[in-house]
Amino acid sequence: MRVVGYLLRNPLSLLGILVLVGFVAVAALAPVIAPPEPYQTSPYEIPRSGFRATPQPPSARALLGTTEGQFDIYYGLVWGTRTAFKIGLGVVLISTLIGAVVGAIAAFYGGMVDEVLMRIVDVFLAVPFLIAAMVLTTLLGKGIGPMTMALTAFGWMNYARVIRSEILRVKELDYVKAARSYGTRDARLLLRHILPNAFFPVLVLATMMTGSMVLTASALSFLGVGVEPGYADWGQLISYSRNWIVGRGDSPFRYWYTLVFPGTAIFLFVLSWSLLGDALRDILDPRLRT
Repeated sequence: MRVVGYLLRNPLSLLGILVLVGFVAVAALAPVIAPPEPYQTSPYEIPRSGFRATPQPPSARALLGTTEGQFDIYYGLVWGTRTAFKIGLGVVLISTLIGAVVGAIAAFYGGMVDEVLMRIVDVFLAVPFLIAAMVLTTLLGKGIGPMTMALTAFGWMNYARVIRSEILRVKELDYVKAARSYGTRDARLLLRHILPNAFFPVLVLATMMTGSMVLTASALSFLGVGVEPGYADWGQLISYSRNWIVGRGDSPFRYWYTLVFPGTAIFLFVLSWSLLGDALRDILDPRLRT
């Protein structure tokens, strides 16, 4: 009831959750609302209605129009929702796991272990994230798997720092010292008594970073080093609109649909995760509740 009351008092948080639920529904119902064509080798392959370079406006055949190369924008948006969840949740889950392990070991044992692990974190943080991900994706090749690996390789450090700071605080509390005095083993002490009480800031960070990872993945696809050509991905749809953002001199907004629809999808997806993260922070943090 307290959570429901908070959401009712904070319409922006409720709006973010509703938008995110809408994206989940679209992803779940993608085969129904945008059924693949019989000739497609994969449901993530965007169908084409020709090969002309000039985009075509919304019509009965293409509800939201087509991009350069006649890729169906509506189909790309619907199946791109699944791509966004795959990348966002996949990168965040793996990054959280790696960061939690590194941060927990560094904070729990301290000393030289802490010093070495945190210096490794600092080295990774010194590398520009987008440039590093772009270089690694180029080396690994195009596709969801290589892009997820590249984003994860340079996206786990903040989780390590957050979990480390929380464990340094929690392990000095009286109940942890009492458990240690009873001879509790390190693994049990860390997993049962410390991590559960130090994990909520990481959960909030992970929620907010899910949208950011999708935004970065879209940037990689826009730059041509993300997914394969024709793959259902919002960033790729915007990439196909780059030559048509400004139309002809007498009609500069003639091809607005090539940019507005995928851009709006990315904006709402990132915004919904950010609002959800704010809601989780306010609900789970006892300091904010009081």
